[in-house]
Amino acid sequence: MRSNQAYDSERLDATRRRFLAVSAAAGVGGTLFPGALLALATGSASAQSGPRDPQAWPAVTAEMIESAAAIAAVKLTPAQIKMMLDGVTEQRSMALQVRKLDLPNRIAPTAVFNPVPAGTSGPRSAAARPVVVGPAPSVAGILVAGILAAGISAAGISTSEEEKIAFATVRQLGELLRLRKLSSVELTRLYLGRLKRYDPMLHFVITLTEARALGQAEAADRAFAAGQDRGPLQGIPWGAKDLLAVKGYPTTWGAAGFEQQSFPEDATVVKRLDAAGAVLVAKLSMGALAMGDLWGYPQGSGKPGGRTRNPWNPKQGSSGSSAGSASATAAGCVGFAIGTETLGSISSPSTRCGVTGLRPSFGLVPRTGAMALSWSMDKIGPIARSVEDCALVLNAIYGPDGYDQSVQPAPFHTDLTASWETLRVGYIASAFAAPTSRPAAPEAAGKLSPAAQKKREERRRRDLAQRSYDHRFHAHTLEVLRGMGVKLTPVELPGFHFSSLLNILDAESAAAFDELTTSGRDALLAGQESDDWPNIFRAARLIPAVDYIQAERARSLALAAMHRLFADFDVIVAPSDGEQLVATNLCGQPAVIVPNGLRGPDAPPFAAGPEDPWPDYGGPGTPVSITFLAPLYGDAKAALLAYAYQQKAGFLPLHPKLG
Repeated sequence: MRSNQAYDSERLDATRRRFLAVSAAAGVGGTLFPGALLALATGSASAQSGPRDPQAWPAVTAEMIESAAAIAAVKLTPAQIKMMLDGVTEQRSMALQVRKLDLPNRIAPTAVFNPVPAGTSGPRSAAARPVVVGPAPSVAGILVAGILAAGISAAGISTSEEEKIAFATVRQLGELLRLRKLSSVELTRLYLGRLKRYDPMLHFVITLTEARALGQAEAADRAFAAGQDRGPLQGIPWGAKDLLAVKGYPTTWGAAGFEQQSFPEDATVVKRLDAAGAVLVAKLSMGALAMGDLWGYPQGSGKPGGRTRNPWNPKQGSSGSSAGSASATAAGCVGFAIGTETLGSISSPSTRCGVTGLRPSFGLVPRTGAMALSWSMDKIGPIARSVEDCALVLNAIYGPDGYDQSVQPAPFHTDLTASWETLRVGYIASAFAAPTSRPAAPEAAGKLSPAAQKKREERRRRDLAQRSYDHRFHAHTLEVLRGMGVKLTPVELPGFHFSSLLNILDAESAAAFDELTTSGRDALLAGQESDDWPNIFRAARLIPAVDYIQAERARSLALAAMHRLFADFDVIVAPSDGEQLVATNLCGQPAVIVPNGLRGPDAPPFAAGPEDPWPDYGGPGTPVSITFLAPLYGDAKAALLAYAYQQKAGFLPLHPKLG
């Protein structure tokens, strides 16, 4: 049924009143009735055919309610269960009525998440300002002789000449364009050529936007020739995570079943980068529906898809879900890319691929035209080679667009020439402590065989060795910062169980893709393991609605606790993984992820095997990272300190050597 068909609201209101009356009489109304009751009564068949007619479902029974109550951790007496039968049946009927409506992914809930704690002042609107950067970078070492005549053909320039251009920063590329040492068309052809050359190895392209790109590049060159300059991104080729709508091209969300999906209008971020003169060269891979780095059809199907790889170790996945954005940037195949993060999807692939990521404060960048996964957690941000590049891109895409109601009127006034010595800087002390062996998961005596126990101990030893090796990089980061004159104050995250709030993400994502589950089309997705979306979406249907709301209420406490933590700091430094990743994604604080070293030949080896074919640990020659956190809408201060550190740390010129 389409959304323009009549909906019997009067009957719905009457049904709701009857249901509340029945539940209240049972002693559970308003506080305990769980969504699990409905899910058990509808869920088993919904994954097969999803009938929307209440008569197509078996009658709700006392046994169903008893089982659902156990899942929801609610104690009910037999008398209460009997009294609830009619009310639960009506509740299921209401849910099936809603299911008849046309609710595409772009339709957001009426409740809009605001990460600013109650009783505190929110961000104030301010006029946009350009990013303040230092003097123009030197491009003397970037060889461009012969490139114009060669037309950027593979035979026209040497690999080393091409790489010096391909791995240049946005600032350096902009300088080459403005000095007329290189045209945007030539630069675009160079990156298109590299995307085609390295995609068979790294699997980071879903759709090339070649015709669009060359048209934009020609327009940029005409503008330069006419003395028109729209800013630092003019003429710079970039790649979009394929959850951003681009008119005239598929937007696949990385998922089987969506290959031909298209939208009639560009996403806001795409429009803003078009206005800045940037050149879109490709829609880049993403883990299916923003999960990991596996996209397309299931492996072995013979259809398009694959696992996006880490350019530093192509035997390893790039992590995700902004898999292609990080991999293509790291491989020198785009000037910069756009990624998104809900729970680590910029941070993790930026770390794995050795690039710089900037996850903005929640509500800084509009998500209009982007796939929704979690309306209260999704964020859009840049992935690039340098902090400076990320700041330039964020400056072009932030601010209200009149459609995404979550966007705050917050400024992003970044002055990378400002004094960072006055910043109040903390570090999460326990996260920098020397690692110790993690406690084994509790197992009943005799449950594991001797062989299984041995394997578990081997995994624990390997995990400790890997964390101990990487600890040296994190400790050295603190030494570098202190050597720069930064006064570091130890601090700890609030004593709050942030991970217990992740039912919010599961419930919102299951709602965003409800039709996928109820139609059974989730079987098309590449990932079908217990920690992949199909299973998570199904399990999320057993999350009680009351528990979801309770988690949101508890989130209010978490917001207040994180606000108090950041009240005394402009920036907090932390390793890029761990509890801070969960806490800041739930509460909306920004993060800048910066490479802080390469593992040496003495690092624990990369160890892929039948039990773990895609290990998280990349082995010798792969990058590690550090993260700079800031208070809500303090993105500019995190960028300032991260920029200063990146200039000092010396990792920036390094890049993977591709065959």
